[in-house]
Amino acid sequence: MSWLRRLFGGASQEGPVAGKPRLEPVLRVELPPREPVPLAPDQLRRKAITEALLQAEGIRVLPHLPAIESESEVALPDADTIANRLRCLIVVAAKGGGIDQDIVDAFATEHDLHSLFTPEEAAFITDPSPSERDSIQFSWRYEAAWVLLWALGWGDKTLGLPRETCDVDLIVETVREVPELTRPTPRTASDVLNEADLIYRCHWAVRQSDLDGTDVPGGFDPGVVMERHHALNWLIGYESDGWDDVSTDT
Repeated sequence: MSWLRRLFGGASQEGPVAGKPRLEPVLRVELPPREPVPLAPDQLRRKAITEALLQAEGIRVLPHLPAIESESEVALPDADTIANRLRCLIVVAAKGGGIDQDIVDAFATEHDLHSLFTPEEAAFITDPSPSERDSIQFSWRYEAAWVLLWALGWGDKTLGLPRETCDVDLIVETVREVPELTRPTPRTASDVLNEADLIYRCHWAVRQSDLDGTDVPGGFDPGVVMERHHALNWLIGYESDGWDDVSTDT
């Protein structure tokens, strides 16, 4: 008996070993191909408009990059929820930028924010000596806050392409001096989805340029792109993730 036959239980060419169960062949069941889910008209329109805008700017697009959610699938957070998330972002960004802890704590207490910070934000806020990396990371939250301020109805009709950082002084002044951040009419789901679709495709172009070893396209600021994508995906409830776990996949 060869070593190969001993390894596989001593089976001979004539048949299976006595007492061993017969191995039945695996049956392969051919499943019918899945029918693609038809896209809603607003998804098709939004994708086409975004791609045309980027192509006009000389920015590469990926035609088979999927469409994002349709208006019928999205329920934006209410204005108060957005406003409170905005205030939390301003607080952590301010601390990340070097604002004194007592000022940070006073603002958070004044607006009753301590229970509204996410776990990651709360750990940063209470850390007396955060790392430089964490401070830089949280200081970028001004860009996400800018998106939420826009979503509440402040500023221009659109966010524009992600080429420049936001006006930090303006956003801080607005949040500090205006008690009713929900005063304007909030943006519609269509408005927010238009921006979400745009930043999704911008983010793909930025990541692809990194993979290709080429310059960032369109003069985009990668940090602005990332923060906008994060905030817009939170607004549309992408994968229903909480703020700390929002995905910005492309």
